Amino acid sequence: GGSSGIGAATALELARCGARVILATRSARRGEAAASRIRRETGNNEVQFMHLDLASLRSVRAFASTFLRQEPKLHILINNAGVSAGGTTEDGFSLPFQVNHLGHFLLTQLLLERLRSCAPSRVVIVASSAHCAGRLRPESLGRPPSGLFSTFQDYCDSKLANVLHARELATREQGTQVTCYAVHPGFVNTSLFRHAPLWLKPLLLPLAWLLFLDASEGAQVVLDCATQDGLEPLSGRYLTDCGPRLPWPAGRDDRLARALWEGSERLVGL
Repeated sequence: GGSSGIGAATALELARCGARVILATRSARRGEAAASRIRRETGNNEVQFMHLDLASLRSVRAFASTFLRQEPKLHILINNAGVSAGGTTEDGFSLPFQVNHLGHFLLTQLLLERLRSCAPSRVVIVASSAHCAGRLRPESLGRPPSGLFSTFQDYCDSKLANVLHARELATREQGTQVTCYAVHPGFVNTSLFRHAPLWLKPLLLPLAWLLFLDASEGAQVVLDCATQDGLEPLSGRYLTDCGPRLPWPAGRDDRLARALWEGSERLVGL
């Protein structure tokens, strides 16, 4: 998710630091344009686009295979892409749950051995305070919820999954020097709002322009989790621009985190 918004701002700063950066993005046009712009602005030619569509598990597997064949090193994986639109993917899952969680889960698992071999390494998962309204049910993972506000509920469920994914990954990777962090970047004015219902846009968009952070401000906490020294004891935690914070109770439920992990493995075929 590096072609716009928080992802592009994060990639730009990493490139400024001299990192080799892979922009894993669904749109080839936007991905190539973003990579070209970042190379031009930073003078760092080690910024490349690779196609990845998280709404397709087939695409996730193809990306991972190509990446592992071409890139010998991976020190930081930033799972940033997100959608708030409704709909169903080609794999039969709800669009926000697959793009925001399942696709990232599969990608992380497929790249985990490379992260271990390059340790110390980090996984940063861009979550949201919207996890407070998440209501994950292990028996119905991947199915869109019902009701008038089903799309909003689906988004909140996926953000709770982000928080629990980081928590369980950190538990499972203890002793490997692979650490993981769930991040709330703040309320940021990004293209995520293009998916908002038409009736909500007249209220939401002016509010976003007036009160929300811009993408570079939202990227700061993501960059901190990716690069700041001494964060290893906070692996598995939920962080904001004010530092580590307790997630809402469901985000601290270790039984639910394990059930989500096992359910996600089943759904993606691991």
